[in-house]
This record gives sequence, C-alpha cells and structure tokens, in this order.
Amino acid sequence: QAFLCVTSTLNMAVFRGHLALEDLLEEMKKQSPDLSFGPLQRDGQIAVQGSFPALRVLREFLLLKAKSLSEEDKREGKSHQRPRRKLQEHRGATEMRNSTRDAHREKQVLVLDTDIYLYMRCFHPKVFQANDVVISGVTDGDITTVCIESAGSKAGAAHGLRAKKMMENYTVELQKMLCKERICFKEHSRAEKQRYKQLWERLKPRYPQVLVTPYDTHIDVVGTSADVFKFTEEVKR
Repeated sequence: QAFLCVTSTLNMAVFRGHLALEDLLEEMKKQSPDLSFGPLQRDGQIAVQGSFPALRVLREFLLLKAKSLSEEDKREGKSHQRPRRKLQEHRGATEMRNSTRDAHREKQVLVLDTDIYLYMRCFHPKVFQANDVVISGVTDGDITTVCIESAGSKAGAAHGLRAKKMMENYTVELQKMLCKERICFKEHSRAEKQRYKQLWERLKPRYPQVLVTPYDTHIDVVGTSADVFKFTEEVKR
C-alpha cells in the first residue's frame, strides 16, 4: 500500500439553505474531474478520493464558495444571522487548513494521514519542536488533525509558519518514499499477540527505519518498500 491517494470526507451541510447540494456536487465534479466522488448522504457528507494536489484544488474552490456566501450574508445585514459555520474536512490531505487569528494567538490546522503522522513523530521528532509554538495531534482512524498554535507576536507567528512549512515538506517527501503492509493476526489471543510483539522487538535493531504499530487485530508496518518487504517476509516465516 503506497501513499498515492487519499479519501476525504466532506460535510457539505454548511451549504444547505444557500445552495442545492446536488447542483453543488455537479459543479464540484466539473471543477475536479480527476477526483472520484461517492454518493451524497442525507446528512450532507460525501467521500471524495484522489491525489493530494487535486483535493487541494477542490478545497480552494469550496473555501471560495463558502467565503462568497458568507459575504452575501453580511451584505444582507441581518441581526439574527446564523452562527458562522465552517466547512468540515475530515479525511486526508497534506494541507486542509483553517487559520484563525486573535490578539493572543495564531492557530493553524493540518490534516494528515495517520501513518505519515506517526512515522514523522517517531523518526523526525524535531518537526514537532519549535520555539514559542505548541503542536498537538488528535487521531481519528486513518486521519490525524495537527494543531499548530503560536503566540500572537510577529516572532511567534513566524515560528508557527516555519513549523507548518517544515511539516508539509516532510509529509510530501514521506509520501513519495513510504509504503505500508498490514499483517493480520490469525488468532486474536493474547499469546499470539505477545509472540508477534517479541518477534518485531527482535527484528527492530535490523530495521531501524521501520515503524511497527500494533492494533487488536493486526499490525501495520510502515517504511521504504525494500525494508517493509524484508521485514514482513521475516515475520511471515
């Protein structure tokens, strides 16, 4: 499994009341013909699959659409305006970000593939360390949302942007070089899981750049294609 495309789940319900979602979907398909669109759900959610660059183009299109609707609401000058709602982007892209600024802090958000995030955390921890910046991640399945918060000063904002850019650059490079193999447990007993754990602990010194993440029913092995192939072959033997 290589990191060549991702699936993003978009919540289009924020456009309901402004646009017919079916018409908006057709417009999105024309805007991004290289993407694959799933069925539009009743709650307004839709799964979209494709490359990160194509998803980025779609994101920009939707953000511009949302901005134009927001400005339209402001022009109407309604005192009983609805609370501002944000376009929710839950699944996969190197850069699905929303920046907010106030007098005290600057906050930016990146949505990353969880395997890429874990690999970066393990082998490139300096990416998550910066002066005057707090970086945290929340994992939800195969997507991890990374929050970069910095002080509202010019220096703090610069450090935050530098940390974000570095994370983006590492993500792009890791996507090119990494692949993933999943090894499922034949049994779900504690004894079998313990045997697997002992095995990969013995193999770890020989494969220092391989990330092994255990789950209840399987283990995920992430690294270069050569390392992952050799590692999984030894495990299977």
